[in-house]
Amino acid sequence: MEGLELSCFKLISDAGSSRSSSIEAIHEAKKGTFEKAEQLMKEGKNHYLAAHNTHNDMLKQGTDGEGLGSSVLIMHAEDQLMSAEMFQILAKEFLDTYRELLDLRKKIN
Repeated sequence: MEGLELSCFKLISDAGSSRSSSIEAIHEAKKGTFEKAEQLMKEGKNHYLAAHNTHNDMLKQGTDGEGLGSSVLIMHAEDQLMSAEMFQILAKEFLDTYRELLDLRKKIN
């Protein structure tokens, strides 16, 4: 495995780690452990940035005349990147919502 194929697998791996961190952050927020949730969000962002940088490198290869083509592997890798981004957005919303619910619960009691 070399070149573009290796880049695709790196992108998929980093995007998957980002998505997993975001999902774990939601679970931690649901338990009320917001410090751990925030830590997981940072980890997820770091994985996402690594995936995004890999994707940028792949795009540069395409503009350098090497051509990326339209393989299923590339499409899958880009789909994973978009999925990771969406999970980050949703996880942040969940964290905010769980914080608001916890604050509301405290006010009621």
